[in-house]
Amino acid sequence: MPNENAPARELMRIVIVGHVDHGKSTLVGRLFHETGSLPEGKFEAIKAMCERRGMPFEWAFLMDAFQSERDQGITIDTAQIWFKTQKRDYTIIDAPGHREFIKNMITGASSAEAALMLIDAGQGIQQQSRLHAFLLSLLGVKQIAVLVNKMDLVDFSQTRFDEIRKTYTDYLGSLGITPSYILPVAARDGDNIAAKSARMPWYRGPSLVEALDSFHPVAALSDLPLRLPVQDVYKFDERRILAGRIASGRLKVGDRLVFSPSNKSARIASIECWSAPARDSAEAGEAIGITLDEQLFLERGEIASHVERAPLETHAFAAKLFWLGKAPLQVGHSYRLRLQTREVNVTVENVAAVYDPENFGTSASRQVARNDIADVVLRSPALLALDAASENPKTGRFVLADGGNIVAGGIISLDGFPDQRAIVTQRAGNLTAVAHGISTEQRAQRNGHAGGVLWFTGLSGAGKSTIAMAVEQELFRRGFQVFVLDGDNVRRGLSANLGFAPADRAENIRRIGEVAALFAESGQIVITAFISPYRADRERARQAFAGSEATGGFHEIFIKADISTCEQRDPKGLYQKARSGEIPEFTGITAPYEAPVAPELVIDTDRQSVLDAVERVVAYVEAHLRK
Repeated sequence: MPNENAPARELMRIVIVGHVDHGKSTLVGRLFHETGSLPEGKFEAIKAMCERRGMPFEWAFLMDAFQSERDQGITIDTAQIWFKTQKRDYTIIDAPGHREFIKNMITGASSAEAALMLIDAGQGIQQQSRLHAFLLSLLGVKQIAVLVNKMDLVDFSQTRFDEIRKTYTDYLGSLGITPSYILPVAARDGDNIAAKSARMPWYRGPSLVEALDSFHPVAALSDLPLRLPVQDVYKFDERRILAGRIASGRLKVGDRLVFSPSNKSARIASIECWSAPARDSAEAGEAIGITLDEQLFLERGEIASHVERAPLETHAFAAKLFWLGKAPLQVGHSYRLRLQTREVNVTVENVAAVYDPENFGTSASRQVARNDIADVVLRSPALLALDAASENPKTGRFVLADGGNIVAGGIISLDGFPDQRAIVTQRAGNLTAVAHGISTEQRAQRNGHAGGVLWFTGLSGAGKSTIAMAVEQELFRRGFQVFVLDGDNVRRGLSANLGFAPADRAENIRRIGEVAALFAESGQIVITAFISPYRADRERARQAFAGSEATGGFHEIFIKADISTCEQRDPKGLYQKARSGEIPEFTGITAPYEAPVAPELVIDTDRQSVLDAVERVVAYVEAHLRK
């Protein structure tokens, strides 16, 4: 009888991938046989089935999951079977190699800690061999052993093995992957599976079983920051129980949580479990309910975390996605984002890159068709609480749906996107507004114009400050009360404590928006000349103006210029420094610029002189703000 007090054995999840017919299922069947892991009677049952059908026995039939697979001779679903070595237990996932079933392959690989990539020694590296490697890198699988299979078909040639090893190692290197091992095997005969093969004496590396046992388990999800997606809220007597499964991290009674993106906060009063006594703590993977020490209105889709390690909040993010839809991905089209327990609409803002299916360099085309991989930017009207996949692989993945059908899976990147949590969270309370004794209409009558904001936005070098200063001079000459806010006067005082990281840039623009609204409310025309690269920040500045009593309006003016033009101008040499890496996160080079969607005015400095630009802006002001 098994010893019930024996310590639990370590378990690792391995996915097997590769081109169709390169021998994945055969490898698994032989591996189970060599390690003595076959269920009792399985081998005999498959042999009997083959005899009844008059077909030769195949090792692959030991694990193929469906009758249709035996009929067609291909694996169409991910099959999971357990086997064991002396060191640990394994769940091995045999993923389909056929291109038509690539969605199933992603499903199988998504939870794997390591991977085995099979390549047929005779056929060599195929398109699916490259695609599957790319998908493994996409899913964050770093431990990979490459198996050059069917070595018996090339007479166990070391030359052929070395040729494949070099070519594939170079390709994996281009993806940022260093394979843990590259082994020559003949799965059908068991060569280099559990023991070293006498038919390949030139190979000095480990057997497959030895290689597997050398892999390391990935970091436990419970060691990552706490993420508890709220699945539902239940009301029992006086209690509101927030139910969900802990995606990562751990929690205990008394912990202070913040719920994102609502930014409400409370402490855990109790941890509830179904048909079980209350507990003091819980960790990743457990389905629980919690009650709070104060009543908060919370809904499905909120993410609970510890205050000091909360997810980033943003309206937009970058993603690397694998497109599964029958119709091509469309820029400007809305899809349904499914992220943990939350579903919101997102719009494809742009396609930054499409990867060539043959060599996986970037393609000149921006058309994203089925089975293509692309870098995109997605935007939601709702505030999102996100983790980068590199920081939390459990919560950094998402799927897109269109009309109820899954059309894409992807991973999140937040490089260059600021955390908007501090900006949208109002901390001051008990404030009472006191009315001014002078109305905005009185100020407008005295000045001869309404107070308003001219918000210049554009790339560095587009001409914002040059045009702003010239417009200021001309408006002043015409009797307008006008002032320019730009980096020189704002960074010296108001924002002297801020750097240039995305979060600092967002806070800088928030401050400028609030100050500009106050200027406008005082009756002045304020011109702001800042890159202000994020659309959400500019919209927040517009909202700050809307909350003031100024009547002249908020006018977004896009100072437009191509990046090549800006680099040619580059009066301060900033683009050159950014290209050389001296300036990190430089807008337009290593950080995004989100062009206005519907600005009130566009000034194209590629085609217009400074004088022409000034005349257009001044004419616009005369038409919209002059009393």
